[in-house]
Amino acid sequence: MLDMPFTIAEDVIAHYRNDGFVRLPGLLDAEELAHYGAEITRLTLALNTQVKPLEERETYDRAFLQVMNLWRSSEEARRFVFGKRLAGVAAQLLGVKAVRLYHDQSLYKEPSGGITPAHADQYYWPLATDRAITAWIPLQPVPLEMGPLEFYAGSHRSEIGRDLPISDESEARITADMEAQGFPIDRAAYALGDVSFHGGWTFHRAGPNRSRKPRSVMTMIYIDADMTVAEPVNRMQQSDLAQWLPGLQPGDLAASPLNPLLL
Repeated sequence: MLDMPFTIAEDVIAHYRNDGFVRLPGLLDAEELAHYGAEITRLTLALNTQVKPLEERETYDRAFLQVMNLWRSSEEARRFVFGKRLAGVAAQLLGVKAVRLYHDQSLYKEPSGGITPAHADQYYWPLATDRAITAWIPLQPVPLEMGPLEFYAGSHRSEIGRDLPISDESEARITADMEAQGFPIDRAAYALGDVSFHGGWTFHRAGPNRSRKPRSVMTMIYIDADMTVAEPVNRMQQSDLAQWLPGLQPGDLAASPLNPLLL
């Protein structure tokens, strides 16, 4: 099923473009996802370098354990990340013919893990356009108590807060700004097989994990196959340029060996 095409209805595409995100129930087969999820979780725990207990960490590090580019560590993970079904959905939502991988990222929110502060992903990305999208794929059901991803509907049209990294400040300022501008928060539980997609400038957050089980999630960031590199505007974008677009310069096609064409 990972490579089976899936055609998005026009009203779903319209919803994504209006709200900046969309949830697609049952997009992946639950049994197949459980198989790949076990390998992704295994790799995340094996490769994670965080050793401090939760109570000694800063807000960002209490949110989750994270490991990037698992596709380079395991053939099973590579099969999952390179799946054409999700890449095809991403291309349809972006309105482009093909997409490349920017990078994958495993997000493992431990039991009692803290909030993921409000932010927009593209703050971190030295990309020339907004044709970038993240697939958020829970590897087990995520009820509200486990901290599913929440979106500020329509917030991709706001430029307030785009200069903030994930932090206590971003949580406070963006939450206040979203409320002042009338962008409602949208939260929902995820069943196994549900996948959401959100744009690079869509503001989002997640609550704490109040359950006794970990919340294991895999994400893939897709970019327009014709995306070019932008001049970094902050320290984090400079770091991303070196790490995820190695050897490239502003104006180059975002197509390093780490950014394979997926569709």
